[in-house]
Amino acid sequence: MHKADFIQIRRFIVKLGKMLHKYGTPAFRQEAHLTEVATYLGVHASFIATPTSLTFVIWSDKHEDEYTHAARVQPGELDLGSLSRTDELVTQLLEGKLTLTEADQRLDEIDALPNPYNLLATGGAFCLSSGAFAMLLGSGWHDVLWSSLVGLVVYGWVLWAGQSRRVTHMLEPMVAMTAGLLACAISSYLDASINIRLVVLSSIIVFIPGLALALGLAELSSRHLVSGTARVMDAIMLLFKLYFGAFLGIAFGFSLFGQAEFVPAPQLPRWMAWLAILLLCTALIVIFRIRLKHAPWALLSGFIAYGASIFSAPYLEHGLATFVGAFAVGVYSNLFTRLANAPASIVVMQGLIVLVPGSKTYIGLNSFVSGQDFVSAEHIGQETFLIFMSLVAGLIFANVVMPTKKAL
Repeated sequence: MHKADFIQIRRFIVKLGKMLHKYGTPAFRQEAHLTEVATYLGVHASFIATPTSLTFVIWSDKHEDEYTHAARVQPGELDLGSLSRTDELVTQLLEGKLTLTEADQRLDEIDALPNPYNLLATGGAFCLSSGAFAMLLGSGWHDVLWSSLVGLVVYGWVLWAGQSRRVTHMLEPMVAMTAGLLACAISSYLDASINIRLVVLSSIIVFIPGLALALGLAELSSRHLVSGTARVMDAIMLLFKLYFGAFLGIAFGFSLFGQAEFVPAPQLPRWMAWLAILLLCTALIVIFRIRLKHAPWALLSGFIAYGASIFSAPYLEHGLATFVGAFAVGVYSNLFTRLANAPASIVVMQGLIVLVPGSKTYIGLNSFVSGQDFVSAEHIGQETFLIFMSLVAGLIFANVVMPTKKAL
């Protein structure tokens, strides 16, 4: 292999790896995908991916060329639209439809693409996701309305963080504290029927790291111990920051505005949960930047996850019903890769969001610290642990029954 060819190949692989990490690809998927690309390009490679670092070792057949690259990176955020475009580009490269030079240029073009959804749409998605989650918890219309409005204020903090590094560092506790203060003010002066802690949880649900915990456990189950441990610990620390911010905000709120007597409002009928799934998954399409051509598939994933778990619940313990939901989502996502020739992550993330017990982890933490339950939550710790294990097991069994076509 000529020296110039080797340099071009290893530059492309490093650039591709960094972009996949930037778009939130789990370590086990990222490493498998890069290995496939390296093999096609005629080089040998070894990769180590963690949430905060990437290591590439690339060499040719006769070891006349060897290259090592290590980079310190920030944890990626889910951008499933760019991930889909990157996967299409790599597919065209592997099929011989693009040269390596053309593929390298296209990577730069994808990385420079703006968010396909404008600020108004993204703000609406934050608002919609908060209200939809309050509906899923079976609260009343008052909680749904105020959760949506507080969620919109939370989005204001996100916009500010995009302009200020200092705000970015304290974003999670500040949004939770703001939500706590606003919920207390609303309860004292506008609407005494709201469940303060439920409104706070719903308004910051986008930040609750349930998905990160599930992905971390999936990486651990795939023997990616360093990446999995780092992701789980990062998620736990994020949860602590959110809870501390909410705890502090509510404490300040009670001191400033007083504590109004709670007047329970009528709860929504259970069938409204199906509408909540539709609204939540629609909001996630915008938040995850999913392309419109994949939006119907993503919406269906949420309904499959919820429907499979709900319909199996009467016959199984709740945690095992989650196993059925995760298994159904896993089979569906692998079928999606065969029919749409796109990464399974595009649809599996929607289903996992519906199933992951991130909110239950937060509720359990609240019960442990304050000794109070703001929703009915018996044996919350045991149930949360069982649900996480069921999620991972369901995805593993799904990959056996319906093997995935793509690494991503």
